[in-house]
Amino acid sequence: MSNNATKTGGLSKNTLIIGAVVAVIALWAISAYNGMVKEEESATTAWAKVQSAYQRRADLIPNLVEVVKGYASHEKETLEGVINARAKATSITVDPENLTPEKLKEFQAAQGELSQALGRLMVVQEQYPELKANENFKDLQVQLEGTENRINEERNKFNDAVQTYNLKIRKFPNSLLSGIFGFDKMAKFEADAEAQKAPDVKF
Repeated sequence: MSNNATKTGGLSKNTLIIGAVVAVIALWAISAYNGMVKEEESATTAWAKVQSAYQRRADLIPNLVEVVKGYASHEKETLEGVINARAKATSITVDPENLTPEKLKEFQAAQGELSQALGRLMVVQEQYPELKANENFKDLQVQLEGTENRINEERNKFNDAVQTYNLKIRKFPNSLLSGIFGFDKMAKFEADAEAQKAPDVKF
């Protein structure tokens, strides 16, 4: 009887230990998963703000083009360049759940072309004093300058959020779970210095 009691007691003790270990692992897994979800959401929200800032710029462009056209309609090539670059930039969208380096590079390239086209458009106003003095044009320039600053700010915030997320999923022991639950590394916004240079919209 004593041997059986000892075995039963030992079995119960082992079961409790195993149960406790499993519970600790489960709690850690839940905590790690929730932490990764939180950082992923922060990164995708930051990306949405980047896109929103770019969309704000795209929304300003038609009005800007119309004002310039009123004073410099023969600058056809420059105006068409802006219109075409805007169309290309707005046609490229990137799913925040699939921020691959390739997709982000394509998005950046299109936005960079639009930045360059806008830069050329801003140079045009120097040749037209009446355009330069137009209040609507001045207002659009101020809005565009503010939007370019906002874009830069949101890109930086996005990169910070992505770095935090990438570290979260790659550090041990979270790295043991990230692959299982489908948490993939996100690409950072690494804009080309020239292509992404904000157009000069100052007088």
